[in-house]
Amino acid sequence: MLDVGDGHRVYYERCGTPGAKPAVFLHGGPGGGCSPEHRRLFDPKRYDVMLFDQRGCGRSTPHASLEANTTWHLVEDVERLRALTGAEKWQVFGGSWGSTLALAYAETHPGRVDELVLRGIYLMTQAELRWYYQFGVSQMFPEQYARLAALIPPAERDDMLGAYHRRLTGDDEVMRLAAAKAWSGWEGRTITLLPNTSADAFEEPEFALAFARIETHYFMNRGWLEEGQLLRDIARLHGIPAVIVHGRYDMPCPAATAYALHQAWPGSTLHIVEGAGHAYDEPGILDRLIRATDGFAVR
Repeated sequence: MLDVGDGHRVYYERCGTPGAKPAVFLHGGPGGGCSPEHRRLFDPKRYDVMLFDQRGCGRSTPHASLEANTTWHLVEDVERLRALTGAEKWQVFGGSWGSTLALAYAETHPGRVDELVLRGIYLMTQAELRWYYQFGVSQMFPEQYARLAALIPPAERDDMLGAYHRRLTGDDEVMRLAAAKAWSGWEGRTITLLPNTSADAFEEPEFALAFARIETHYFMNRGWLEEGQLLRDIARLHGIPAVIVHGRYDMPCPAATAYALHQAWPGSTLHIVEGAGHAYDEPGILDRLIRATDGFAVR
């Protein structure tokens, strides 16, 4: 556990071979936490990899806390962890929200980044939020969207994000949990191309509360980013190698976002994976991610 101030203690783990190629893994959500499976994205003989649960989620404490929990707090937590390892630079690996955080970190501290491996690109724009929570994915998964909408009175459904945020930060504990399970369940059932047998895990109460509360907190505040900021500042990463991996049928994060990032970033490599959705462990996506980390390991 690392005391990062503001009452937060962040869980971290270091895996692989001490002194091998340094890397940091940034999980999604925000609020998703890391798992033992994430270690397997890196060859343990060739990597010295840091994984951690971002503020308020996973094994970090206090659980589901929104205080002092912003993108810029997390950027500085990543820097604290880098300093802890003693690495001058490291590979930054981020998927989904982790790609957002990876870009924010790299644009803030470009001199600390060897290369980036990014999956399921998310730039925290208004268009992306509306696509997933308002109109877009609702047309692809109408029965699942009906479950998400069922908790919200019709008069509030023109702003699903705001409606859920109010319930997840309200005083009614029963409603908080119901909203958390509905919000998290929507994501669990729409992130893979084929039906996801593990989607029910998204509704486990402890996970769902952190996931839903932290996600809506970040999304309501647009990640404390100006609209289009990450693309606007991409020139700060000139010369830093990057591999971008994105599923063709990624529902939460449209492939057009990954394409726009690639177009704005000379020298980046984009792999659009056919027959894949959003999840990192779908076969085509996992193959490309491991090819990327293996390739950088011998660079």
